[in-house]
Amino acid sequence: MAKIKTEDLVKEAADPIAESMGFELVDVEYLKEGQNWFLRIYIDKDGGVTLEDCQTFSGKINEWLDRTDPIQSSYFLEVSSPGLDRPLKKPSDFERYLDKEIEVTLYTQLDGSKYYKGVNKGIVGENLLLIIDKDKSIEIPYKNVGSAKLYFEF
Repeated sequence: MAKIKTEDLVKEAADPIAESMGFELVDVEYLKEGQNWFLRIYIDKDGGVTLEDCQTFSGKINEWLDRTDPIQSSYFLEVSSPGLDRPLKKPSDFERYLDKEIEVTLYTQLDGSKYYKGVNKGIVGENLLLIIDKDKSIEIPYKNVGSAKLYFEF
């Protein structure tokens, strides 16, 4: 089964399971690292997820994975929180994290750069609006956003 189809299939099953448990399904990754395959599922909830939350969700999704066996090769299942630098994948993520500082990487350059950091002002029409500094903002076509995540300075 192709990687993209595997991720989509797992997302389709994991989303209602997460929702029924009070979690948000943030992302699903199915990737090879070295000689091993990993199925990583990221969940979140208001106030953050605990290790117990991850274990409980892991048990539920593992029941589905065992029953349906959608992945032919062996793999390691990992369930975790998206972390402090949480990826923003859906328009609702940008809405949820309005006025937070984010990093955005673009598919193609805009005004000479493929990377921007600024305060998220949400998606307006077809564009993501970022405040770069007090006097400068930029509108990025949403379809040009390759990746976006919360910015956290250590």
